[in-house]
Amino acid sequence: MRKEFSLSNDKVLINFTAKYCSTFEELVESDGFRRVIENYLLKSQKKLTLSFRYLRDSLKTDDVHEISNALTRVFKYCTVMNVQEIIEANPNFEELFSDKDKFIAFIEDLYLFWRRLERYTLVHSNKLQEGLSAVSFTQANSSLSNLILKLYRKIEKNVLGYKPSVFRQIPVGGNASIILNKVLWPLPKGYEALEDIEFIDSILLETPFITYPKKNTRSGMFSEISKNPLNYTNLNKDHWFCYPAKVGELLAFIYFHRDFMQHGITLCNLFELARLEEYRGKKPDLVYVFGAKDGEGDKKTVFYDDKDNDIMVGYVNHSEEIDYFGYMKKMTLTLHNLVMIKRGYLPIHGAMVNIVLKDGKNANVVIMGDSGAGKSESLEAFRTLSEDYISDMTVIFDDMGTFKEKDGKIIGYGTEIGAFVRLDDLDQGYAFKEIDRSIFMNPDKINARLVMPVAPYKEVVRGYEVDLFLYANNYTDVAEGENSIEYFKNPEDAIKVFKSGARMAKGTTSEKGLVESYFANPFGPAQKQNETDVLIERYFNAMFNGTVKVGQIKTCLALEGQEKEGPRKAAIELFDIIRNIK
Repeated sequence: MRKEFSLSNDKVLINFTAKYCSTFEELVESDGFRRVIENYLLKSQKKLTLSFRYLRDSLKTDDVHEISNALTRVFKYCTVMNVQEIIEANPNFEELFSDKDKFIAFIEDLYLFWRRLERYTLVHSNKLQEGLSAVSFTQANSSLSNLILKLYRKIEKNVLGYKPSVFRQIPVGGNASIILNKVLWPLPKGYEALEDIEFIDSILLETPFITYPKKNTRSGMFSEISKNPLNYTNLNKDHWFCYPAKVGELLAFIYFHRDFMQHGITLCNLFELARLEEYRGKKPDLVYVFGAKDGEGDKKTVFYDDKDNDIMVGYVNHSEEIDYFGYMKKMTLTLHNLVMIKRGYLPIHGAMVNIVLKDGKNANVVIMGDSGAGKSESLEAFRTLSEDYISDMTVIFDDMGTFKEKDGKIIGYGTEIGAFVRLDDLDQGYAFKEIDRSIFMNPDKINARLVMPVAPYKEVVRGYEVDLFLYANNYTDVAEGENSIEYFKNPEDAIKVFKSGARMAKGTTSEKGLVESYFANPFGPAQKQNETDVLIERYFNAMFNGTVKVGQIKTCLALEGQEKEGPRKAAIELFDIIRNIK
């Protein structure tokens, strides 16, 4: 991004390298300040708010540009003068200050407008231009935040004539700050559209980070196409960023448009950010382009297996329909799973955890199921019961993992360092305990989501031998005296249940009622069913011939009134099984 300031789709991008404000005068005279005021006035004019009527009547004009210029002068005056001095210096502003309460109400409204925008600050680490140089990356954002706060307080004090009694130190700088680098990597023919798009080197997150994407669910499946979508894609380099991610053992270059900046930044809580030395000059395993403006109105969510260059390519075009983090996360995992299938490994849509009980017994448990089946919720049940039963618990994967067979043993590996979970299904207290490091999405709506880090990368890719492999059944009631967990007697019965992927939909996608998805995994296996059939047969036979116990766990998550108690009861039963497993 070359411009010093950008405002699009209620997202503000401030380029510290192009310009860095350290005084009131620099801030008020900046292009960004003017753009924010004009944007505020345009929206106020459209709604015909009380503040706009007050400004129009006081300044005797309804021209947004003229009002903006007048306000810029007023704000400069307010930093050094009181109201009486301003009127003496410029009598034209007498009517503006005739009702101080209305002026303060306007200031509060403008301040609230600014705070409601998603704000991102950028530093280009490889450019020496006027702007940010001496101030360090971590200090820069807090310094801007303090400057804006001081300006807001100074204006109110000089208008009212007294200081407020209560000071609320609300962060009003960037919600997130990023350092960008230009990185060279061996671009194959057909990938020229990605040339010169800058890579994210570091991220500073002001948590809790709350975003309001346009959509709250994901729909449909990602489909394969026969031609590389990048061949006919034209990307504006200044509007695009690349997040270099470590997805399991694979390297992914995830490119996203600035209109979906919140999703790109959220990746840091989900996938490990690769270090410069890990990707500079290297070809990635996965390339994902999210939010390409290709002129086609309909939603396009496709992938392409570039066999010539050994790259799995994902492509989602620019549309309000894809303004949901699920599209960013699930396509990345789909590309990962497709590579794993090609390499002879079995992708698992589920959660895996290493549990150590207080009596010293431990087990590696995998719970498999599609969205809303109760994978993450079972993990939360384990967490809430940890004081009574568990000595230690390590999450290996929360949503997607891979099974590899080594010497007759089944080893589980993860893909993500974080969890993308429904706020509704978390223990209420737990969500608040994690507020200081989490990213919240539409917390006021159904299917509200929370993205939080849950495991260090080294644990995710270490590899743990599987002891228990359970299918999450969220729709079958458990009668009094019945077990929540039951085992399969042979591979055929197990494969039938696992392959059917039945679950009661819970609103995490657009589906409703009892639905089935191939191997509970529409992210790779469903697109490559023939290849996955062979792997399922091989891995389930290996499990039954080895020491892995295969069964199903009835989470009761889709049964009314049992959303919390179902997973809790199943968790207690699981602890009893672990005590007797070895």
